[in-house]
Amino acid sequence: MKLSDFDYDLPPERIAQWPLDERDASRMLLLDRATGKWDDRQFRELPELLRGDELIVLNNARVLPARLFGRRAGIHAEPPGAHSPAKGEFLQSPIEVLLVRPLAPDTWEALVRPGRKVGVDERIFFGENELTAHVEGRGGFGLRVLRFEARDGFHETLARLGHIPLPPYIKRADAPLDRERYQTVFARQGCAVAAPTAGLHFTPEILEKLRQRGAQFAEITLDVGLGTFEPIHTERLEDHPIHSEAYEITASTAEALARARKEKKPVLAVGTTVVRALEDAAEKTSEQAGAIAPGRYEASIFLYPGKPFRVVNQLLTNFHLPKSSLLALVAAFAGRENILRAYRHAVESGYRFYSYGDCMLIR
Repeated sequence: MKLSDFDYDLPPERIAQWPLDERDASRMLLLDRATGKWDDRQFRELPELLRGDELIVLNNARVLPARLFGRRAGIHAEPPGAHSPAKGEFLQSPIEVLLVRPLAPDTWEALVRPGRKVGVDERIFFGENELTAHVEGRGGFGLRVLRFEARDGFHETLARLGHIPLPPYIKRADAPLDRERYQTVFARQGCAVAAPTAGLHFTPEILEKLRQRGAQFAEITLDVGLGTFEPIHTERLEDHPIHSEAYEITASTAEALARARKEKKPVLAVGTTVVRALEDAAEKTSEQAGAIAPGRYEASIFLYPGKPFRVVNQLLTNFHLPKSSLLALVAAFAGRENILRAYRHAVESGYRFYSYGDCMLIR
């Protein structure tokens, strides 16, 4: 398939730069994937729009304040009055570090900017020398392997010094409210550097209404990485080397999925990260369609039109970038023409797009 088959026009003013005052105040485009018909609704209507016997699967990954601003240490004679972290060193050259994925408890792969200035064996200092990163390796595109030393524990220090890694299409610095609003209310664990944004609409009240309607819940943990924003550079969609993401499916979630399948209850995935985890696990762990074994995996599946869905029956998702792997995923689930028509309607009707934007319920 051609990459241009997954393009649409989006005026920049449609990209949400801030969350709404209330999480559940977003609009929701209801799309029937069998007929292609849509309806303009509100997210708060979700409990009433479901049958009531769904298994709703959430991604409980927690977003880290993974963006750090520090200064590089240079080996020079110490100028008068300068602070020296170690003998013969002084702080210079502002450096931005974006954590990408953990390699060990104290070691991370990270994007470093400007990367060309930072070599192996150098050190980067953050705060009042509360956190130090030692550069242990380098890769392409500004990637470095950093080993951290923290005065009071890495995650405790990161919580104080780190910034929320807002997506590149949000053209502003992070604000205090982002620490809460770029996090789902059911975030519990993991080391995500981007939010599973379809979950941002939920409130404790909405979750309780869904339970009262009879819906059941299960959770997976998929650490959303920067690959979710990776553009497709190949002309043929199928040639794109899809990014991988670590995820975990617990025994209780695997049992809930097996029970829903046996009882023919619909599985509603909250977000494309849940879809990737469930469909990847089903593909990896069993020849029996739809069966999933618990465990830790790396999601390597690339879902685009023509690919089968073994587990997911319904999908709640935000709107995705043109020519992206996530747009290809929803097109695989609902049909490319259905999705592009629905997106055109959403643009014309003033829906808010992307991470802090509105959502779609596809069933």
